[in-house]
Amino acid sequence: MNLNEADNEFTIDCLLLAGRIMIEGGAETYRVEDTMLRMAQSQNMLDAQCYATPTGIIFSLGKTQPTRITSISSRVTDLQKIALVNSVSRRLTSHIITLDEAYDELKSIQKTNYFLPIYMQVLSAALASGCFLIMFKGGWSDFPAAFIAGGLGFLMLVLMNYLTKVKFFSEFSASLVIGLIAFFAVKSGYGAEIDKIIISSVMPLVPGILITNAVRDLMAGHFMSGMAKGAEAFLTAFAIGAAIAVILSF
Repeated sequence: MNLNEADNEFTIDCLLLAGRIMIEGGAETYRVEDTMLRMAQSQNMLDAQCYATPTGIIFSLGKTQPTRITSISSRVTDLQKIALVNSVSRRLTSHIITLDEAYDELKSIQKTNYFLPIYMQVLSAALASGCFLIMFKGGWSDFPAAFIAGGLGFLMLVLMNYLTKVKFFSEFSASLVIGLIAFFAVKSGYGAEIDKIIISSVMPLVPGILITNAVRDLMAGHFMSGMAKGAEAFLTAFAIGAAIAVILSF
């Protein structure tokens, strides 16, 4: 491998890393492609081609250059990482930093966990559930039930996702816990409106960003990515609905 080929391989590694972090963080595929191509053009590689999907990225620097593929198996919503990659991309295209510095920053971003501690996530989900209850015109007497159901439901989501690595089963289990807590809260007299308790408590599980990205990808003409994200959002909604239906059927 000569020096030029080594440089090209390093450039592809850097661009694929940027795209991978963005896809894994939940970015729209058209934004990933645009970012990677802008970074490539900043390195005078004007013939670069990129095709991104929620499960992989195909990238080439041109007709005479080898094509590289990277597969992506897990995706979460991590806007902090997306913002940091965008910052690296803007500074690289403005020639404020070099490609080597950009690669080092991207490696650091990939290794860093920007999520809050689990207990803070659970507390936030519980508080959000209670606030959603008030926003849906629920009574303050149902606030404790929604607070507990939302928090324990989110804790079950994290626990089952850690144990099974199956997103659908985790969301189903979390919704089942929420439904049970709401049911027993109303039966025991600590809650009044089971529908508002359930609706407000499942809100932290609703894939709002995923649905938004699916629509954005479809509007941008990325039909495969849009349909894939739409199907993923549908499965999440089905898991939530199925679990609640099981509880309400008794």
